[in-house]
This record gives sequence, structure tokens and C-alpha cells, in this order.
Amino acid sequence: MRRSRIRRLACAAALALGAALLSPAVPSAAAADPYQVLVFSKTAGFRHDSIPAGITAIQQLGAANDFTVTATEDATAFTPQNLAAYEAVVFLSTTGDVLNDSQQSALKRYVDGGGGFVGVHAAADTEYDWPEYEDLVGAWFQSHPAIQEARLTTEDHVHPATAHLDDTWTRTDEWYNYRSNPRGDVHVLQSLDESSYSGGEMADDHPITWCHPQQDGRSFYTGLGHTIESFADPDFRQLLLGGIQYAAGAVEADCSSTGEPGPGGDSAEAEAYTSSSGVQIAPHAAASGGATLGYIDHGDWAGYASLDPAGATAFTARVSSAGAGGTIEVRAGSATGPLLGSAEVTPTGGWDTFTEVTTPLTAAAPGAGPLFLRFTGGAGALFDVDRFTLTRTPATEDEGSLGVHLFYYPWYGTPQGPAGSWRHWQQGGHTPPASIGADLYPKLGPYDSGDIAGAVDQHMKWVQRSGAGVIVYSWWGQGSYEDGLAGDVMDAAARHGIEVAWHIEPYTGRTAASVVDDIAYLEGKFGDHPAFYRDAAHGDRNAYYVFESLRIQDWSALDAVKDTAIVLAQTTDTTKVAHFGGIYTYDGIAGATAPGWKQAGDYAKANGLVWAPSVAPGYIDDRAVPGNTTPTLDRADGASYDRQWNNALDPAIGGDPTWVSVTSFNEWHEGSSIEPAASDPPPGHGYETFEGAYGKTGAAAETAYLDRTAYWADRFEQRRG
Repeated sequence: MRRSRIRRLACAAALALGAALLSPAVPSAAAADPYQVLVFSKTAGFRHDSIPAGITAIQQLGAANDFTVTATEDATAFTPQNLAAYEAVVFLSTTGDVLNDSQQSALKRYVDGGGGFVGVHAAADTEYDWPEYEDLVGAWFQSHPAIQEARLTTEDHVHPATAHLDDTWTRTDEWYNYRSNPRGDVHVLQSLDESSYSGGEMADDHPITWCHPQQDGRSFYTGLGHTIESFADPDFRQLLLGGIQYAAGAVEADCSSTGEPGPGGDSAEAEAYTSSSGVQIAPHAAASGGATLGYIDHGDWAGYASLDPAGATAFTARVSSAGAGGTIEVRAGSATGPLLGSAEVTPTGGWDTFTEVTTPLTAAAPGAGPLFLRFTGGAGALFDVDRFTLTRTPATEDEGSLGVHLFYYPWYGTPQGPAGSWRHWQQGGHTPPASIGADLYPKLGPYDSGDIAGAVDQHMKWVQRSGAGVIVYSWWGQGSYEDGLAGDVMDAAARHGIEVAWHIEPYTGRTAASVVDDIAYLEGKFGDHPAFYRDAAHGDRNAYYVFESLRIQDWSALDAVKDTAIVLAQTTDTTKVAHFGGIYTYDGIAGATAPGWKQAGDYAKANGLVWAPSVAPGYIDDRAVPGNTTPTLDRADGASYDRQWNNALDPAIGGDPTWVSVTSFNEWHEGSSIEPAASDPPPGHGYETFEGAYGKTGAAAETAYLDRTAYWADRFEQRRG
């Protein structure tokens, strides 16, 4: 049934093509046969009171547009035989685990085989234990602020779900943040302007409605639809109708991936403008996406809110012209903003005869605003613009945040390396290299911390990628193994713009006086090194975290170094921080609830101390410490890490941190590492992987926590100003 309808639509489209080329058109369902839609609204978590209104609205839309609606909360409807009767399945604010394994399999086969899926609002808050569902819906829910008014940007004026909308749309709803940005995998139809409301957490690129092909089927999702009032809004009802019609195959639409801007260039369909004057969308079979930016006259323009010309060095466009030709002016900020370059378009002999034009661009000032194209020429229609690209020179990597500190462990060894034997990898009675004392297996395998040109240099590249500017070096006293490697590790750090602070571990014989002597020793030995961290905001003092500081009761000896060093106590008990210059937590589990963080942060601010709460992606040490009863913290595909970062950066919970310390870059025994873990560890040992983290799978998941750290480091820097 699904395939036959699509064939009939294709025939109808071919017959209508000549007429369609004469004027812009919104796709219509007129050629489609009557069909059936299944609306599923089972909840295993929060239940939205808008569900009944949503069912009624979809039934009314069906009655007016030739489809019938079956509404159910019975998951046994998900069998191959039953689903075959429907052209689309709508998940209407479902929540939690609503399908068993066989039902999941039936839904996947149904959509992959040519069926349609529509997700509304909390459909993104569903089936977290089924990784393939995230691919189907596009992204999983992360969090939301209070219901409030916000402004949406229409990124696609052609798709039947959004063709009726203006460039911007202001409305009230519950605005979801998502665990990952789906833009690279889906076709974004609408995005949120995070400057228009409070609580957006997607770094100013916030898709909210999108679509994408799903093998032979189609998927559509919108984050709108929390409120009962939404389903009485004609604009929202039209958006919902267009999504259902697309998913059912009743209308054709381009849902190819929008693509992610990258250092090599930013490409866009010219007809995907977000603001305009004079221009229209013109269907063309020979154009990318089946349409161009057309009906261009002298003085018309188009704006692209998601494209920043800053850093672009060239502009290239695919164009056609059976008219007068003319000029494409590339501008920043507005149609009358700074002129960056001009590309001349000469007639090509026909509207379906395309060629490329290009122009170098002068540098746009950072913050000058989004890309605008202005068109000039003679009288009448000038030319059409199909797809265009901004070319960028690959940028050198930005300096990391000196406010984000990663705990770093240089204590690993191998028989082939400088250590001359296995160090730490064998913890818990394991036999490296296949069996190690960790629940995750390093991407580099069990490495030697003395392999400076290999493992350590790679570490510093990864630290740089994480957006952190400082590592906190685990140091076990003067003359220790770690002390002997410190200079070489600092050299590697300096080559990658990373600075080094110190983690004074509880070595045998450690006292307050010995720590003071250690500070003098490290300052004397490494104080002139370019990687030696000093905090410019706190008198250029260097930093020392003291692990298990509560082992020692009297720290008055620290008064001797308070003017040259920031020494941090590991506690949130503010009665135990006398003589210290700061406070940190280290605990990789506590950050999920942030006990005492607000009190510690407020105390630190009131007393001129540094506050550096510690966040971690998870904690598990089963293989390193067999039988240990210490609680574990599941990574939850990144949700645990995000929760801890959110707690740290929320002044009402985290107490306004000076720095944020991350537990850890590479403490493999505790499973808290953000260093890439192998996606294909040695079999038979029960290793975990980062599979599913932030929606990433396979090799792409290995660096998921590095990249998420960069996201949070950027947000922290923005907050610090």
C-alpha cells in the first residue's frame, strides 16, 4: 500500500511539473488516496494533559484531509501485520519505555520498509534503552525551562509543514533542549532563537522541528505541542498536518540533511532563506533540492540567520539565468551591511542551465551578523540561485578555557616503555594488555605515561579538543615516578597550549609542612616553564589541589605560601578549609546531586577563595576493585555528565564556581575518564564502551565526552564573560 501510493504520487508529480515550474507552489495532498494514520500516546513517565486535545486535533485534520485516525495506547498494535494498514504512525507525547523488543522491531521494520513516523513533543522523551529510536526521532530530550514565549526561525519555506509560516514565529510552549544537536543528520525546518527566551542550552544552534528519510521511510519531529492551546492554533495545526502528510508519503518534500557547518565550508540551499525581500522560491527539476531562489529583481535580497560570514574567504554559487544576469553581493548583518564580495552572473541560456560563479571575500568582523545576499542588475528577472557555499580557511584551534581543569594521571606503565613493567593496568589482579583493571578500555590500549611522543602527545591533542586549558597533574611527592615524568609531560602540554596545575596526592609521610616544601620544590623546578599554570585573576598564583586534605587536621603551615599559591582543600565542609585558598570536591558521583555545593560556593565567594566543584561523566570500578561496595554512577549516554555540569553552572545549585574541575581525563580504574575509550575492546572481558553517548555510535562515540566537554567549557566561558 505504501509503495503503490508513492508511485501514483510520482506519476501525478510528473504530469504537473510543467505547470509547477510557472509559479512557486506549496506541496498539496490533493493527488493522494485516502489513507490511515495510527496515533500512539502511551506514557510510562510524565503524562501530558494535552494528549486528548492532540488526538482530537489530528482526527479533525484527518477528516478534512482524507485520512482516518486510529488512536491507541495499546502497544500490542505494533506488529508487522497491523502496522501494514497504516501510512504513518504518530507518537503523541509518549514518554518512557513504551514498547517491548518485538514491538520495537516491528516499528523499525515498518518505517525502514517505507512507512512514516511522526514524533510530537515528548516523543523525544521516549525509549531511552533503544538506541535505534534516537536515530528514528532525531534526538533525545535533555531538559526544559519553564513554559514561556520564544521566537522560532523558519529555515525551510518549502516543506508543507512550514511553507505557511513567516520568517519568524513567536509563540508560547515548553521548549526542549536535546542531548545532541541533530542538524548533521536531519533536515532542520525550524530552530529556536535562544536569545528570545531563558533556558536554552544548545549554544545558539537549537533545531526544534525537523525531518529526515529513514531508509525507505520518512520521519518528522516537532518539539512543539506541550500545551493544550497548541492544538487549537491554526499555524501549529498546519505544521502538524504537513508533517503527517510528509511522513505518510501523501506529499513530496526535500528532507535531505541540512548539514553541519565545518571548517571546510558552509553550504546552503539558497531557497532556505530566513528573511527576504522580493524573492520567491521557484521549483526546478534540475536544481539541488528541486528548487531555487528565484523571481529575483534588482534590489531584492535574502538573509540566512544560521550562516555567519566571519572567517569566510570565498563565496561560490550555482546559478542559472534566462534573464538579464547581474550581481550577487555578499554582505554581513543586513542587506545594506558591509560588502564582503560580489559575484557576476551572466546569462546561461535557460533557467535549467546551471553554472558556478565565485568571488573572494574580505574578512567580516566577528559579530558583524549573519549572511545576506543582495541582488543587482538590469530590468526584469535577473537570475536564479541554487546552492551556495562559504569557504573557510581551517582555523587554528582556539585556546582552551583556563577555568576548566582536567585531572590527569601520568602513573601508567608497560614492560616496553620507560616504566619497564606494568604499572596500574594490572590493578585488581588483571593480566594486561587484554585484561586490565578498568571497566572501559583505552582507545590507545594500555599505554605508558612515559611515551611522550606517542601517548602523551595524543593526550594533549585530545585535551585541546576538549576545550579545557589546564590539566591537574597527579603528583606523588618529590622523587616519585610521576615527578620524574613531569618535565616531559609539561613540554608536551606546552606544545599544544595546555597549562599544568598540580594534584598533591596522599604520598607516604605527607604533612602540611611537606606540602609547603613541595610547593617550593615545584615552583623552583618548573616555575619558569611555559606550561606552569598561574591564575592571572588571582595574582598570578599557581594552583595545587590537595587530595584527601581531611587526613591532616592542622594546615596552618599553608599561611607561608598564601601569597604565591592557591591551595585547594577537598571538601565542602567549610569548617575544614582554614588556611586554604580554595575548595574542590573531586567526587565523581556527588556532582549528580551537588550536596553542599551552594554553601561551599557562597562561602568561597564571601571569603575570597577559589571554588572549583568537580564534575564527572560517571563512576564504576568493578574490575579495578573487585567486590567494592562503593556506589556507581551510570553515564546514561551523557545525561549524568550534563546533569553535573548543569548543577555546577546553576548559581542556585553550584554556587557560582571560579573554575570547574573534571574528574577525570584518564583515571581508568574509576571509569570516570573522558579520554577516548575503544569502541571495539578485546572481547570476552565485559568492557563497557561510550556507545550511545550523545547519540554517537561506533568510532564516533569514542570522542563524545571530549566534544561534550568542549561544549560545556564554551558555556562556562560565556558565563564568566
